[in-house]
Amino acid sequence: MLATPQIFNTDQGVQFTAQAFTGQLEQAQIRVSMYGRGRARDNVVIERLWRTVKYEEVYLHDYATVLDLERSLERYFQFYNHERLHQSLNYATPVKVHYGA
Repeated sequence: MLATPQIFNTDQGVQFTAQAFTGQLEQAQIRVSMYGRGRARDNVVIERLWRTVKYEEVYLHDYATVLDLERSLERYFQFYNHERLHQSLNYATPVKVHYGA
Protein backbone atom coordinates (compact mmCIF):
# COMPACT_ATOMS: atom_id res chain seq x y z
CA MET A 1 0.00 0.00 0.00
CA LEU A 2 1.29 3.47 -0.86
CA ALA A 3 1.98 5.91 1.96
CA THR A 4 -0.40 8.86 1.78
CA PRO A 5 1.26 12.22 2.39
CA GLN A 6 -0.55 14.48 4.83
CA ILE A 7 -1.44 17.81 3.26
CA PHE A 8 -3.04 20.89 4.82
CA ASN A 9 -4.80 22.90 2.12
CA THR A 10 -5.74 26.52 2.76
CA ASP A 11 -5.86 29.98 1.30
CA GLN A 12 -3.14 32.57 1.87
CA GLY A 13 -4.76 34.33 4.81
CA VAL A 14 -2.34 35.80 7.31
CA GLN A 15 -3.41 33.30 9.96
CA PHE A 16 -2.31 30.44 7.67
CA THR A 17 0.96 31.94 6.42
CA ALA A 18 2.42 32.84 9.81
CA GLN A 19 5.60 30.91 10.63
CA ALA A 20 4.12 29.89 14.00
CA PHE A 21 1.36 28.03 12.13
CA THR A 22 3.24 26.64 9.13
CA GLY A 23 6.19 25.66 11.33
CA GLN A 24 3.98 23.39 13.44
CA LEU A 25 2.65 21.68 10.32
CA GLU A 26 6.12 21.20 8.89
CA GLN A 27 7.41 19.76 12.20
CA ALA A 28 4.60 17.20 12.00
CA GLN A 29 5.71 16.43 8.42
CA ILE A 30 2.48 17.83 6.99
CA ARG A 31 2.86 19.53 3.63
CA VAL A 32 1.27 22.96 3.23
CA SER A 33 -0.70 23.68 0.06
CA MET A 34 -1.98 27.20 -0.56
CA TYR A 35 -4.14 28.52 -3.33
CA GLY A 36 -3.33 31.84 -4.98
CA ARG A 37 -4.21 35.04 -3.21
CA GLY A 38 -7.53 36.56 -4.20
CA ARG A 39 -8.66 33.70 -6.42
CA ALA A 40 -12.17 32.91 -5.23
CA ARG A 41 -12.61 29.86 -7.45
CA ASP A 42 -9.54 28.10 -6.05
CA ASN A 43 -11.39 26.69 -3.07
CA VAL A 44 -14.10 25.11 -5.24
CA VAL A 45 -12.34 21.75 -5.49
CA ILE A 46 -11.70 21.33 -1.77
CA GLU A 47 -15.15 22.68 -0.85
CA ARG A 48 -16.75 20.17 -3.22
CA LEU A 49 -14.71 17.35 -1.70
CA TRP A 50 -15.77 18.20 1.86
CA ARG A 51 -19.41 18.62 0.83
CA THR A 52 -19.27 15.07 -0.55
CA VAL A 53 -17.55 13.73 2.58
CA LYS A 54 -20.14 15.35 4.83
CA TYR A 55 -23.18 14.09 2.92
CA GLU A 56 -21.88 10.61 2.10
CA GLU A 57 -20.18 9.86 5.42
CA VAL A 58 -20.23 12.32 8.32
CA TYR A 59 -23.93 13.19 8.44
CA LEU A 60 -24.88 9.51 8.25
CA HIS A 61 -23.10 8.47 11.44
CA ASP A 62 -23.17 9.31 15.12
CA TYR A 63 -19.56 9.14 16.31
CA ALA A 64 -19.03 8.35 19.97
CA THR A 65 -15.39 9.48 20.00
CA VAL A 66 -12.91 11.37 17.88
CA LEU A 67 -11.16 8.04 17.27
CA ASP A 68 -14.41 6.64 15.82
CA LEU A 69 -14.61 9.64 13.49
CA GLU A 70 -10.97 9.27 12.42
CA ARG A 71 -11.41 5.56 11.65
CA SER A 72 -14.58 6.23 9.72
CA LEU A 73 -12.91 8.94 7.64
CA GLU A 74 -9.93 6.68 6.93
CA ARG A 75 -12.30 4.00 5.60
CA TYR A 76 -14.27 6.56 3.61
CA PHE A 77 -11.21 8.06 1.94
CA GLN A 78 -9.99 4.58 0.99
CA PHE A 79 -13.39 4.03 -0.64
CA TYR A 80 -13.43 7.54 -2.16
CA ASN A 81 -10.01 7.18 -3.76
CA HIS A 82 -9.98 3.48 -4.71
CA GLU A 83 -13.59 2.44 -5.36
CA ARG A 84 -15.96 5.40 -5.78
CA LEU A 85 -16.47 6.31 -9.43
CA HIS A 86 -16.30 10.04 -10.14
CA GLN A 87 -18.34 11.61 -12.89
CA SER A 88 -15.77 14.40 -13.30
CA LEU A 89 -13.10 11.73 -13.93
CA ASN A 90 -15.11 10.02 -16.67
CA TYR A 91 -16.38 7.45 -14.14
CA ALA A 92 -12.92 6.38 -13.02
CA THR A 93 -11.43 6.43 -9.53
CA PRO A 94 -8.91 9.10 -8.44
CA VAL A 95 -6.24 6.41 -7.97
CA LYS A 96 -6.75 5.10 -11.50
CA VAL A 97 -6.54 8.59 -12.99
CA HIS A 98 -3.53 9.65 -10.91
CA TYR A 99 -1.47 6.50 -11.26
CA GLY A 100 -2.89 5.24 -14.55
CA ALA A 101 -3.59 1.91 -12.84
